[in-house]
Amino acid sequence: MLKSARKKEKDPEGRMPLVEHLRELRNRLGKAILAIMVASIVGVVFYQEIINFLTRPVQEAVGCTRDFTELAKESKGACGNITMSGLMGPFTLMIKVSLTAGVVIASPVWLYQLWAFIAPGLHRHEKRYSMAFVAAGFPLFMVGAYFSYHVLPAAAEVLLEFTPDDTVNLLPLDELLDLVTRMVIVFGLSFELPLVLVMMNMTGLVKGRRMLGWWRGMVMGVTVFAAFATPTVDPVSMFSLAAPIILLYFLATGFALMNDRRKREREALGPADDEASELDLTPEDIGEVEAVSVSKALPAQVEPERERINGYDDVT
Repeated sequence: MLKSARKKEKDPEGRMPLVEHLRELRNRLGKAILAIMVASIVGVVFYQEIINFLTRPVQEAVGCTRDFTELAKESKGACGNITMSGLMGPFTLMIKVSLTAGVVIASPVWLYQLWAFIAPGLHRHEKRYSMAFVAAGFPLFMVGAYFSYHVLPAAAEVLLEFTPDDTVNLLPLDELLDLVTRMVIVFGLSFELPLVLVMMNMTGLVKGRRMLGWWRGMVMGVTVFAAFATPTVDPVSMFSLAAPIILLYFLATGFALMNDRRKREREALGPADDEASELDLTPEDIGEVEAVSVSKALPAQVEPERERINGYDDVT
């Protein structure tokens, strides 16, 4: 009975009482947190491999051919400059790296739980658009992260050249991982710019012609951003970041122009056979109303005049 009572027929429009919404949110959050915890355990198991992967760009910048964990016991030359301090430092770093890896590994699960909580309140076309945006957003973020990871060696090499002679530059591992994570996030989010523009065009906030008119400012802004995001003086690294973003911007502008033309053609054709036309609720002036006599307006309610004899009718 309890099991059948829980499986009630859901409202097709996703409406439910507040208590049901809170219960649904609790279940979705529980599943997402459980997935992150399991993925974090996987991050603990592969903790050393994750550290080697994140520190490899800096190691390559100083000419190291071996992983950081193989060189941790050696404090010779430039390869041993990545350090840690404090008794609790390694443990804290392990927890931080494992949780971050857990969030990344479990992203398909908690993104689906978020989608499952929001989707019942969306219309069919809104579900279709949101699924397309999510499907395009994740690959774009990964492409940006890929570019940042391959720009890091050149950036580290340039930055380490500012170290004074006869000095050793000690690189704290926690600060190094923060720098790598920050660059990955910045590069990944920068590749989401075309997707944001497409979303604004789909909702009618920005037209394609206006986006096309922004091209000079967008090229300049992306170039300046690439100059600050890549702390190197060579134009190759700047171009490697700016060129894909500019290309994606023009692709988004082309999509917006085609979408605007499609909307105009659809509006010119009018509503489809299975769609209701819009009602014109504007009041109209009906002019002056002519006065009508009571006898003409209500002929059935006016009694005929009775015949009178000697001043009296037949009743009296």
